[in-house]
Amino acid sequence: MSNGDPTPQQILDLALEDNDAGAATVRDYLKKLLSELWTYEADFSGKRPFGNSGWQNEVYLALANEGWITAFVDKDGDLEDIDGIAGDRLIMSAIEAL
Repeated sequence: MSNGDPTPQQILDLALEDNDAGAATVRDYLKKLLSELWTYEADFSGKRPFGNSGWQNEVYLALANEGWITAFVDKDGDLEDIDGIAGDRLIMSAIEAL
């Protein structure tokens, strides 16, 4: 992690806004994602695991709202210009801590 990065525990405990997984925190989201993968095996949809595409944006938005990654939110509330590399790095650190 870079200096100033949140700890994996802080990432896992981060509250999420309403999302398609119905998860309260990043930890809950990742657990639900893994449960979907395990349950549906070959039929798991990496593009739409909770019914809609863009599912990673639900987590990226929480990271951006905390100021942990940069992202632009347009007037409709959609994420644009996400620093997905930084977001993925933070989420991978949280996954490794599970």
